[in-house]
Formats: sequence, structure tokens, C-alpha cells
Amino acid sequence: MAQAIVSETVFFLDRTSRIGLQAQVRETVVSAVLSGRLQPGAQLPSTRKLAEYLNISRITVTLAYQELASQGYVETASRSAYRVAGNPPTSGLEATAAEAGSEEIDWSSKLRSSYIVAKQMRKPLDWRRYPYPFLYGQMDPSLFDLGAWRDCARRALAREDFELMAGDFAAADDVQLVSYICSRTLPSRGIRASPDEILVTVGAQNALWIVTQLLLYRGAHAVCENPCHPDMSASLRLSGAEVTAIDVDKEGLPPAALPGRIDAVFVTPSHHSPTGATMPVDRRASLLAAAAERDFIIVEDDYEFEMSFLAPPSPALKSFDRSGRVFYIGSFSKSLFPGLRLGYLVAPAPVIREARALRALMLRHPPGHLQRTAAYFLALGHHDAVLHRMRSEYHKRHIVMAEALRNEGFTIAGSSAFGGTSFWIEGPKGLDADLLMNELRQDGVLIESGSPFFPADEGPCRFFRMGYSSIPRANIVEGVRRTAERVKRMHGV
Repeated sequence: MAQAIVSETVFFLDRTSRIGLQAQVRETVVSAVLSGRLQPGAQLPSTRKLAEYLNISRITVTLAYQELASQGYVETASRSAYRVAGNPPTSGLEATAAEAGSEEIDWSSKLRSSYIVAKQMRKPLDWRRYPYPFLYGQMDPSLFDLGAWRDCARRALAREDFELMAGDFAAADDVQLVSYICSRTLPSRGIRASPDEILVTVGAQNALWIVTQLLLYRGAHAVCENPCHPDMSASLRLSGAEVTAIDVDKEGLPPAALPGRIDAVFVTPSHHSPTGATMPVDRRASLLAAAAERDFIIVEDDYEFEMSFLAPPSPALKSFDRSGRVFYIGSFSKSLFPGLRLGYLVAPAPVIREARALRALMLRHPPGHLQRTAAYFLALGHHDAVLHRMRSEYHKRHIVMAEALRNEGFTIAGSSAFGGTSFWIEGPKGLDADLLMNELRQDGVLIESGSPFFPADEGPCRFFRMGYSSIPRANIVEGVRRTAERVKRMHGV
């Protein structure tokens, strides 16, 4: 039987891709072998012929073939010829295409409930192609030390570390990461905690979800801020609790406005989301006194305190707590990069035991290698160095943007007293921030409508947020000008 010869036309290179040329050659072969398009024994194009066809170096093709051979996908037929291995590492299962049927399933009757309750915060995945991205929560890669992160990732793959993190942690967390949180992160916020009072989570949102499941139930009473991060308000609503949203002012949530019955209060006292307001010490004392007197729990989301360049951040609310009534939620995703998704929950040891058991039912524990990499990055001082660069650059962007907003006549409704990375803008009466956000994309400008932060409001929202962590400093003035021009056109000015 004649041996099948694979045509070089099977191969294609995307030269705009971030994936290397050698890797693309390997992916082509692996994909074709696993899908059955290349059969065992099929002769691959010679390294010279394929290199000429793809217009790449012959050594690139040779190295790709050699790596495929080491993995068992191909084998050498002679000194310079390669063919698909006789027994490649496939699953051995043949995929069968299901015949399309006419039956339609009514999923609304199958699913217990819908979790799509929050107004979506729409951020395009291709935001980097826009010249004026005023998006909150996105990072500037030029400020991050990628080389140091790679070094820490390699350290975490050392044999001793690998053997530890490759095993099953059960419900435990990385000892080094927890130790760093205890010794460095929490003391910087005025908090003392022992390892049994800390749970590592997949970001702050995961910690918040765990807390709502532990504290709230149908018929319970919860309090949150208004405006409020949509994920927080959605989590509270899904718990079945009765939720009271209290309007914030320039000093955050006013304790005097608390309703009669409360089981838990959810606040962002150091840096309110989204206005940036900071709760002063006297309000914090009043809130703690009310919690002790009326026997409720306070859940503190202490995000973005690290971005302090105008003034030192105020101590965490948890630092004033002497009875364990404050549950503290922190995150590394804002200070490192949002895709990291590493956070932590600080609460009394009995609460953490329950939280750990609940987390284990969902995801056991956050990835071990990621925890250990972050632990090295923090312990070796890279985290502090990155924060120093961020504070310095964001301070400069803050000054430029504040002046640009004033020059264009915008009303700054909220920004952090100690720094932060965004401005909360109040548009003119009658403005529809959702419509403004959509139309600004035509101008290359990305902003965030404030409507998701007001879950109870159905009408148009005049507030919007403009962040400066992801936009080059040189582009801020023009981006603000374009935003002002679009607002004027929408209002016929």
C-alpha cells in the first residue's frame, strides 16, 4: 500500500499572531493528528520544502519536527524525513457528529433559577486597539515587571515547589502566600491576623460570594451602598435576603441611615466603588458601635488602597475592629494584574473553617502554582517595586486628567482623596450614559456607563466612570476633548 504524502498546503502561518512560528507548525500537526486528518504513517513535507513554502528558516521547521518527535506525534523515517507516528498519543476515541434534531428543550423550566441579574459592565476584549481607553480595572503592561514574574514562575517550578503544588492541597492554601499576607500585606492596613483566619480566594468576588452564602438567607436583611458595584448587589439579591441600598455622600455610607433590622452591612469604606469616597474615622467608629449594639456583621471590601499617591490611605475599617465583627476582603488582582484572580478573606477562625469547606465544594483551592508564583513575587520585593512605578505614573495621569476634565467643563462627582485610578463624572441633566458610551466608540474612546452601579434605576443614567490606568498619558487630553464634544453633540450644544 502506497504511503500517504502530506501536502505542504496543509500548513498556514498567521504572522500577526503572538504565537511563534515554530509553535504554529507544531499546532498544525498536532491538531491534524488528533482530529484524524493525518493518519499514522503519513509522510510529512521535508524540512527544506516546508521551509520554502512557508518562507521561514529551515531550522524552525526542523526544531518543530524534533519537538513533535519527542512528544510522540511524529517519527523519523530517515535522517531528514519525518512521518506521522504509528501510534500517536491520541485518546483512542473517535468523535461522532450528533445528528441535528428538531427537539428544542425549554431550559427555563429545567434550570432552578437565573443568575443573570446584574446589569452588565460591557468592556470590549479588544480595548487595546482603541486609542483612548478610559477603562477602569485594566492594566498598563509597561508598568509591570514581566521578567520578574517569569522568574518567580520558574522558581515555583523548582522540583521541591513543583512536588508540593502538583499534589492535592485538599482545602489548604499555599503556606508561603498566607505567611506573606499575615506578615506584610495585612499589617500595612493595620490588621493583625493568624494563618487560620485567612482564606485565599479566586479574587475578591469569590470571597464576597462565599461570605454571602455564609451570612445571608431568605428573610435575612442586608445593607449595601448606592451606587454599588453590580457584582456585589447581584450577589446580595441572589442570596434571597432583603437588601436595603443606602445612598452614599462625599464621606461614603452614612451610619445614621441604617434601617432597623440588619444582619450584614457590605461597604467599601477606604475607597467607595465607584465614587472613590473615603469614610472618615468618626463614621467608622459609629458603624462599628452600631454593629456591636445591634449584633450585625460588617463586610469590608478594601480594594485599590494601594494606589495612594495624593495622601497616605486611611487604615482599614478592620483595623479598628476588636470583636471580630468585620470580615475583610482583599485582592492582588488590582495591584498586580486583573487576570491574576487572587484574593483573600480575613475573618475569625471558626468562620474561615466554614468558608474553607464551602470553597472546597466549588473549586478545592486556587491553583497551587499561581499561589506560589505570587508568593515569590511578593516576598522578593517585586510587588512593592511595581506599586512604586504605578503610583508614580498614575499620579502624573491623575494631574493631567483632572485638569483636562476641568478645562472641558465636566463635573467630577467623585475621586479618591488619596489617589486611585478613575474619576466618577456627573453628566448634564438628561444625559444617557449608556448611549454616550456606545457613541464614543465611533470616536475611538471607551468609557463606562454608571447605570450598572444603580441596579434599582430603570431610566437613563447621567453618571459615567473614566479610568486612567490603561490609557497613555499623552492620549488623555484628546480623549477627554472627544468625550466633551460627543456630549455636546448629543445635547445639541
